[in-house]
Amino acid sequence: MRSMEKPANRLATTIQKIKKAAGPLGQQAVTLALGRTVKFVGTARLKVEVLTAERAVVSVQNKKRVQNHIGGVHAMAMGLIAESATGFVVGMNVPDSAIPVIKSVKIEYLKRAKGGMRAEATLTRQQREAIASEPKGEVLVQCRVTDESGVEPIRCEMIWAWVPKKRD
Repeated sequence: MRSMEKPANRLATTIQKIKKAAGPLGQQAVTLALGRTVKFVGTARLKVEVLTAERAVVSVQNKKRVQNHIGGVHAMAMGLIAESATGFVVGMNVPDSAIPVIKSVKIEYLKRAKGGMRAEATLTRQQREAIASEPKGEVLVQCRVTDESGVEPIRCEMIWAWVPKKRD
């Protein structure tokens, strides 16, 4: 099994290089790079605030491009930041021999959101070790979505799988 100190894959290595080369603007450079790679992330103008092998934080401002009919962040934009944060943290851990795929999304809308939104996804050490050592599997990624007031207007559950790139 890989050391948890060393980048797990090309994505993790690339993110590390971008952060190092860009210095204080590293996280902005990561947002730009991921927005160009994952087109919908760029289209919605999501911001990648944190991206490590253990944690990802993705946010969206309450701007016209992502608003619903009552001026709040659209329900699917809320889902997008959760899916992006969970996918990015899984992607930082999946070996280059496998690909991550979303398997299940469950979102409960609990309250009306106020302002911009933020999703924080985390993986435990055990989850990271399973991703690194098993050729395929799935993981329930913890994700907390909050609005500008710190309230959780949605509760979500994202299950990600990883499968070998080459099929048997």
